[in-house]
Amino acid sequence: MTYIGAIGAAQREAMIADERVIIIGEDVEANVYGTTGGGKQRAEEGDFVQQFGRSRIRNTPIAEEAIVGAAIGAAMTGLRPLVDLSYSSFLYMAMDQLVNQAAKNRYMFGGQSSIPVVFRSAMFYGLNTGAHHSDRPYPMFMNVPGLKIVAPASASDAKGLLRTAIDSDDPVLVFEAVPLWGAKEEVDDNEYWIPFGKARTRREGTDVTLVGVSGAVPLALKAAEQMAARGISVEVIDPRTLVPLDTKTIVESVRRTGRLVITEPAHRMCGAAAEIAAVVADEAYEALRAPIKRVASLNMQVPFSPALEPQIYPTTEKIVAALEAVCAVDQNMTKNRRLVV
Repeated sequence: MTYIGAIGAAQREAMIADERVIIIGEDVEANVYGTTGGGKQRAEEGDFVQQFGRSRIRNTPIAEEAIVGAAIGAAMTGLRPLVDLSYSSFLYMAMDQLVNQAAKNRYMFGGQSSIPVVFRSAMFYGLNTGAHHSDRPYPMFMNVPGLKIVAPASASDAKGLLRTAIDSDDPVLVFEAVPLWGAKEEVDDNEYWIPFGKARTRREGTDVTLVGVSGAVPLALKAAEQMAARGISVEVIDPRTLVPLDTKTIVESVRRTGRLVITEPAHRMCGAAAEIAAVVADEAYEALRAPIKRVASLNMQVPFSPALEPQIYPTTEKIVAALEAVCAVDQNMTKNRRLVV
C-alpha cells in the first residue's frame, strides 16, 4: 500500500467505525480519499462522498482561519472533524485559531470541553512549488502546549498514527511529507492503532545513533546502508511523533552507541533536531564520545529554481558525511568538549 493509500484507508475505517467523524477542507468532495491534492489522488476503493454522503464530506471556502475555527467549534460540540488543510504553509493563515483556540480551549474552559480534531497538512518541499508553498513548519507547533504533532515516515505508520489521532480527544497536527506519498510498504488490512510517544527503531546498530524525522528517514536508512558497507553499524530511529516525543528510546540508544546524528527536512534553527540534541546532551552527556551533529535544511527561503532547491535539504551524502565525522572523533573526548555543532 502507498503512504497516501494508507491515509485513505485509515480515514475510511474511522468513518465507518464512528459516525461523528467528518472530513472538511478545500476540494475534498472531488477527492476520493478526502486527502490533499484537489482530486489528483485516485484509487479503486470508490468515492468517499458516495459512501458517506455530503453531510460528512464537506467542501469549504478557501479560508483557512474559518475552516479551523469551524472545526474547533464542531469538535467542542460533539463531532470529530478531520480537516484537510492542503499545503502545510497554509497553517499560517489559521495561526490564531490553532494556537489560541485549538491548543488552549480545554485549559481555558477548565476541562469542560475536549477538542477531538485532526488537522492534516502536506509538506510539498522539493517539488519546485516556491517559498510560499514549501515550508516544513512542524517545529514551531512543537512549541505550542496543547497540540500533538505527528510526522509519519512510512505507509504503515501513517495509517496507525492517523487512527490514533482521530480517536484522540486532543487536537492533533499531522504533517505528511509529499515526497513519501507514493512510497509503498506492507500494511495490515485490519484496523490497528500506533500509540503516540513511541519511536520506531528502523534499523539496529552499535556504533552510531541516527535519528531521522519525517522525509529524512529514507535518507537516513540509505546512509546507514552505505556506512554498513564500511563496517560502521548505524542504529536508525524514527520518532514518528514529535509531541509527545519518545526521548527515552533515543537516549537509551545513545548510551549504547556513544554517538548521535539527527536529520530532518525542517530548518536547522530551533528545529526538532535541536530539541533532540539538547535532551541527549542533558541526559546522556557522559556517554557521548563525539559532538552531536545535525543535518537539516539551510536557514533560508526555499528557492523556486529546480537546480537550487535540492541543495538546501538534507541528502544521503550530507548524512554520511556527518556519520563519518562523529566516527572519526577520538573516543576519549574530554568533558569540556563542545557537544552540539
